[in-house]
Amino acid sequence: MDQATAPAPTGFHLWDPEEDDILVCRAVREETHDVKTFVFAPRTRRRFVFDPGQFLTFEFEIDGETIYRCYTISASPTRPDTCSITVKRVPNGPVSNWLHDHFKPGMTLKATGPMGEFSWARHVSASGKYLLISGGSGVTPMMSMTRAAYDLAEIRDTVFLHAARTPADIVFDDELAMMSRRNRSIRVAHVCECDAPGRSWPGLRGRLSAGMLEAVAPDFREREVFVCGPSPFMTAVRAMLQGAGFDMARYHEESFNFEELSPGEKAEVETAAEEMAPATRTFRIEFAKTKRVVECPEDMPILEAAKRAGLRLPSSCTKGLCGTCKSKKVSGEVEMTHQGGIRQREIDAGQILICCAKPRSDVVIER
Repeated sequence: MDQATAPAPTGFHLWDPEEDDILVCRAVREETHDVKTFVFAPRTRRRFVFDPGQFLTFEFEIDGETIYRCYTISASPTRPDTCSITVKRVPNGPVSNWLHDHFKPGMTLKATGPMGEFSWARHVSASGKYLLISGGSGVTPMMSMTRAAYDLAEIRDTVFLHAARTPADIVFDDELAMMSRRNRSIRVAHVCECDAPGRSWPGLRGRLSAGMLEAVAPDFREREVFVCGPSPFMTAVRAMLQGAGFDMARYHEESFNFEELSPGEKAEVETAAEEMAPATRTFRIEFAKTKRVVECPEDMPILEAAKRAGLRLPSSCTKGLCGTCKSKKVSGEVEMTHQGGIRQREIDAGQILICCAKPRSDVVIER
């Protein structure tokens, strides 16, 4: 059994959000000028079990509005008494700015999880070699995996390649350097676009390129590749690997970007003019707060119909897993098949996941 997901030792109980979904902030740590780590523990002595790379979904009450956000766990599962998330301040981001400006040790949040398939525990390399490529705050799942490998003294051939704007923006720089010095199976490289004020960058410079990839990991075609970062970054890396003849069956990516539509979502919006099948019933979906109304076929999730109409709604996995799109149903009937992103008591209270809820009547949603 994988040590990272082994049961807790005798005498310890596991954290179960179905029993108690409240987490207490134990510490707030400043990583860079615009990145902070928030450390959590359950209210009673319980331990976390998760695969490195998985995420939690948090519920925030900000200015009278309930907002759901997914954050990857940056801590290692080898240290189960606490877990942490590492958050970059995003301009005009309601949650990231609230966390940075207002959230303090002793405060609490509701959370559920862990969830997600983005982990080397779930995508094992046949060669025993891994390449972790991250951009910006996409470093967090890679950090969880690398911390676990270091703590367990694993002989796991890992190349960790991180891209940042300047050397001042490199998150976990000192810790990564320490781990690579003490565990020779972990190799770390950084790429910076430019210098920071008062701090020059002597390493790889510019945007990540195929030449840099070859220099850092000349055997990358033999590795299992994990990529996380902003959508344009992942698109560029994906194209780079495809152009180099990499077997994309060994490519895995993850991104929780709520400030922009992903390329796939933009493509959905562009198909708004597509005609619906005439035999399909269509229902009226009203978003009460914004006064927007969209038409949704009975065989289409409400979220997809909303995006096709140009609405920007919080979402991430679109599979009923993360809970980010959780919304209050004021009236109407839906058919919903989810994958654990919502609890039965929330369903009983009228909550739905609009990414996997299909209308069976006209529906009014409190958004």
